[in-house]
Amino acid sequence: MSTLVYLHAHPDDEAILTGGSMARARAEGHRVVLVVATDGAHGEVPEDLAPGETLMDRRRVETERSAEVLGVDQVHWLGYTDSGMTGWEQNQDPGCFLQADTEAVATQLAELLVGESADVLVIYDWHGGYGHPDHIKVHRVGLRVEEMFAEELLAGQHGPLAVFEATMNRDEFARMIAVAREQGTDIGGDSVDDFDPEAPADDGNPFGTPEAELTHRVDVSGYVHLKRAAIACHRSQISDSAFFLQMDEGQFAVAFGTEWFIRRGADHDLREGWLLEDQMPGGSS
Repeated sequence: MSTLVYLHAHPDDEAILTGGSMARARAEGHRVVLVVATDGAHGEVPEDLAPGETLMDRRRVETERSAEVLGVDQVHWLGYTDSGMTGWEQNQDPGCFLQADTEAVATQLAELLVGESADVLVIYDWHGGYGHPDHIKVHRVGLRVEEMFAEELLAGQHGPLAVFEATMNRDEFARMIAVAREQGTDIGGDSVDDFDPEAPADDGNPFGTPEAELTHRVDVSGYVHLKRAAIACHRSQISDSAFFLQMDEGQFAVAFGTEWFIRRGADHDLREGWLLEDQMPGGSS
């Protein structure tokens, strides 16, 4: 049995970006750990909050439900405040994830990884998929943790840590949108129909990662029903994720039956693969 640790920026990121691989790993008998960096304080505020209930309370409960659907063994919260989108005044909040000392957060995460005997760490690509400050911070923290583990590995204090960057395939997303438009298929509302993955996202860079820079195409087609159910757990954020649930089951399976990753240090182009190849007999990266 191997242990995979997924570091995500906000509640619901786990389901949307990596829910399929989390469910697959657990179904194959591995231990899955979710680490959530922030409280998601700047998400959509639902109208049905109970007296005394905060958005953060609701999102924590939703994340625990999502984790249960995906089979996650343990959920850890790093305890930082949501930083908001690029340029928001909340970016300057001393308690937000963006303002946290990267070395301190990396040390916090490294200790958690050692405690969990982690074999795999999943973070985000260099701009967090779409430029959210907290997503970019996840990437930076993950790189520092990778360095820490490499240093400790040389000192003989623990085994290797495989680091994967979860992302979206920009070219595949564009192809799916183009085909849907040609066929006149409703893919979840005007906001998605009009979406251009090549246009500037939150940080001014295009959405996701070009296909040429990806290393692993992971088949999660057998687990998309769990991914969809996990997304549905985040009801408070339904305005953000509604298009995922507006798709019929067939459309959802086509769109989200594959998850995309960049293996840190990999020396090969995009191929069908899995996050635990190095832990499997005869496997390779």
